[in-house]
Amino acid sequence: QAQLVESGGGLVQAGGSLRLSCAASGSIFRFSAMGWYRQAPGNEREMVATITFGGTTNYADSVKGRFTISRDNAKKMVYLQMNSLKPEDTAVYYCKSSTNWGQGTQVTVSS
Repeated sequence: QAQLVESGGGLVQAGGSLRLSCAASGSIFRFSAMGWYRQAPGNEREMVATITFGGTTNYADSVKGRFTISRDNAKKMVYLQMNSLKPEDTAVYYCKSSTNWGQGTQVTVSS
C-alpha cells in the first residue's frame, strides 16, 4: 500500500535547525511532484515548499532563504532542511505527493 512517512520533527530553540525526512513507498513517488505543508493550531494547512521530479523548487515567502527542499529519487526520499527557525514555524508538518498525505510530524520552536 502506498504511503508517506515523515520523521525528524521535534523541539528546538529559535534560531536552531531541523531536518525533516519523508519516505515514500509504492509507486506514488514515481514522477510525482512532492511537497511539504504545515498546519498550526487554528490555522489552515499551508504550502511550505514543493519540488518537481526534475528538481524545480517553490517556497512560501515566509520560509524563503531559511528552508530548503530536496529529494533523492533513487531512495524515494524528500527532505526539508529548516534553518533559522522561528516560533511562528511551529506546526505539524506534512509530506504530500500528488495523491497522498503523510501522517505529519510536530515541529515546535521555543522562543
